[in-house]
Amino acid sequence: MKIVRVTYTTTQEFAASNRANIEKVMSDLQQLPNSGIRYNTCLNADGKTFVHTVIFRQDEDQKVLSDLPSFKTFQEQLKASSPEAPPKQELLTLVGASYNIF
Repeated sequence: MKIVRVTYTTTQEFAASNRANIEKVMSDLQQLPNSGIRYNTCLNADGKTFVHTVIFRQDEDQKVLSDLPSFKTFQEQLKASSPEAPPKQELLTLVGASYNIF
């Protein structure tokens, strides 16, 4: 299992477009059969800082996400938008959960 958290701040003008791109990624992920990906995104109170947390059951699942066309579009548009704070990635270790993740 691999857990990744990514945090970044968009410009206020790009925040709505970023949300729409994220919603498309989530919709596409929900269509995948038996996905080993658990992904959520939260928006900070400032309305422009996004926190993504993704849990991959296996290393191969990370490639599934990376190859998803909507995820590629999301990444390209985010980079082109010149975010106020660029994406910062952290690798996390699960200590415990109140539910079965997979």
